[in-house]
Amino acid sequence: PKRINMPKEFSNTALGRFRLVGITEGFSYLILLFIGMPAKYLLGAGNVMKVMGWMHGVLFILYVFALINVMIANKWSIVKSGIAFIVSLIPFATFIFDKTLREEEKKMLEQNLKPN
Repeated sequence: PKRINMPKEFSNTALGRFRLVGITEGFSYLILLFIGMPAKYLLGAGNVMKVMGWMHGVLFILYVFALINVMIANKWSIVKSGIAFIVSLIPFATFIFDKTLREEEKKMLEQNLKPN
């Protein structure tokens, strides 16, 4: 199978892909909250919110699929997986959680344990 070229910050592992989707979903959530909502309610631009909401929805679904993938590949507990899900619902929390994931990914790569 052809390998995906990942940005240098993220490894091409289940955890690296989860981190990339998480950061992207986190930004889309902030854009939705701080640009989309004001555009809709202050400027009456409901179509902007429709498009942004749809894009964020797709990214959120990808986040859930990536979470399931990393949960299986890295044998995450239900508690850790639950925390990963909950942080996706809190603005800015995905970026804070990513610090922990970055350290986990670094240790995993140093030990040369690269699950799919």
